[in-house]
Amino acid sequence: MAFLESFFKKISHVVTGRNSIDEELFEELEEALILADVGVKTAVELVEIVRKRTKEEKLTSAEELQEVLRDEITTMLKEGEHVLILEKGKLTPILMVGVNGVGKTTSLGKLGYWLKNKGYKVIVAAADTFRAAAIEQVEVWCNRAGLQLVHHQEGADPAAVVYDALQAAKSRKMDVILIDTAGRLQTKTNLMEELKKIRRVIKKELPDAQEEILLVLDATTGQNALSQAKLFTEAVGVTGVILTKMEGTAKGGVILGIQNEYKLPVKFIGVGEDIHSLQEFDADAFSQGII
Repeated sequence: MAFLESFFKKISHVVTGRNSIDEELFEELEEALILADVGVKTAVELVEIVRKRTKEEKLTSAEELQEVLRDEITTMLKEGEHVLILEKGKLTPILMVGVNGVGKTTSLGKLGYWLKNKGYKVIVAAADTFRAAAIEQVEVWCNRAGLQLVHHQEGADPAAVVYDALQAAKSRKMDVILIDTAGRLQTKTNLMEELKKIRRVIKKELPDAQEEILLVLDATTGQNALSQAKLFTEAVGVTGVILTKMEGTAKGGVILGIQNEYKLPVKFIGVGEDIHSLQEFDADAFSQGII
């Protein structure tokens, strides 16, 4: 993965060729992490942990320090549930949330295709009824992925679309309902209230369901992705993240910031435009990249 190589090259550059561990090394490491969009809070915490372990374990070489850093990144990434909790024969709602332009609808189509290939029966609710051509975009992806779709006309009540889609999903004995949502209304408050309304409909119709709320973030936006994670987590209780456009950024460190600051496991990453380009996030592969 190109983004892994770019991210860890920045980190490795700091320690490569160093004969000893000193305060200057820790400062450069912290700066490299911040530049890789790990986030200031996470970068400071990570370096402080490495500094403490260096003292406790009496490390003397930069290579040893790098190994400790890898261990701590692995520990940080392993927190939380990184896979979707699904059960065939039991309807699971997956709510896709995020601002406009991050690749939410595209990710929904790719995720639906991925689920279908895993043997799940998938139906889609086109609940972004406010953005022009949003319904048509969902329809294109559903046709491409071979997914069933429930939609109303533009401007319809999103919660009503979700209600109808849930009825269809139950009657057709579907395994997963993917719900596309708006990324922008008149105000952020209106957007969050609309999402809460959709969640109330889901809860009423599927009171015992294991709900997934996936926040779609554009990795190239760096720190802005972290602020979006904060906003949506506080408002609707996000359960996981899909990071898009990972193939075009050296800022893979945003994964660490999202995981550490908001305890949000990254479940999928988007590494291209085609329908096969959504990949399950592998914490081991990511952390191993630092070697």
